Formats: sequence, C-alpha cells, structure tokens
Amino acid sequence: MMVEPLGLEGLLLIRPRIFGDERGYFFEAFNEVAFDRGTGLDLQFVQDNESSSKKGVLRGLHFQLPPFAQGKLVRVVKGAALDVVVDIRPDSPTFGRHEKIRLDAVEKHLLWVPPGFAHGFLTLEDDTIFLYKCTTYYHQPSERTIRWDDPDLAIDWGIKDPMISAKDKEGHAFKGDWAVPTP
Repeated sequence: MMVEPLGLEGLLLIRPRIFGDERGYFFEAFNEVAFDRGTGLDLQFVQDNESSSKKGVLRGLHFQLPPFAQGKLVRVVKGAALDVVVDIRPDSPTFGRHEKIRLDAVEKHLLWVPPGFAHGFLTLEDDTIFLYKCTTYYHQPSERTIRWDDPDLAIDWGIKDPMISAKDKEGHAFKGDWAVPTP
C-alpha cells in the first residue's frame, strides 16, 4: 500500500495494491501490521459501521467530543462519494479548513480521518456503500453535527439540495457553541 499525507496534518490517503486479472480482483482491505508500518500509527479499531445511500445523500458533518473522539478509516465498497473532512482542532494551524477527496469502488482508496476532524460525505451514485472502521465506540451524548452548508466553511459540495437527515438539518454553525451538550 502507498500512504499519501494530505493537506491537513494527520489526514492520510491510502492506496492499496490491487491484483486484477480476467477473473476480477483481490486486495487486502485492511492489514493491521501493514497499516501501522505504512502510516506510523498504532491504533486499535473497535467498531465497524456501514451505510448504504441513494445518489445525492449527504451525511455529516459529524464528530464526537473528547474523550470519545473517533478516528475513522473510511472507504467506499460500492459506488462513489465525495468525502469531506474539516479540521476542528482549535490549536491547529489549519483549524476551520476542509479537504475533499473522491472515494469510489474502482480505485478502492481508504482515507484515515484522525480524531479532531468533522467528517461527512455526499454520495455520487445510487446504492453507494460506505464503510467506517472507528477507534472509539459510538457515544451519543458526545456526538455533534456541524451544518453541511455552513457559510464560514464554504464547502462546495457540487449540489444545492442534497437529501439530509433531520438530525443533520439541526446541525450547529461552525463558529457556534457545539461543545456544549445538547439536551
């Protein structure tokens, strides 16, 4: 696998080796030793999540507050998605900046999203299946959502009216008080 650091510190694009022939393909979607060696990280993943979405579904921007902040290793198994991460680490020189990465079932790239980032994605094809490996269990009281269309973030998702959940419609402003627990 090849590991490529991206523009926000800690964010990594992982390109697996894919072996293909007339029968199809094979690749290791995750190998702990290779991942640790290639990234320089030593992580324990405790939860795997999967979502399936129609084209035009936007999920995010989600994160969990410390001490329940999650690192996520994400990939698309079927279809394609525009993956977006926002640096929400207040002491980071890239605080408030975002990065967009296309993930799809053809190239099979993985994206490492460390704790301290809000994460979301827009599905670009019907029946897109998205997988997440998480370093911390889901903890509803510490979960937060930043509005996908926050003007301070100015993320160009390439869509004006995505399908979003009621929870995501209630997201906080980026400059808001999202660290305060919601009732």
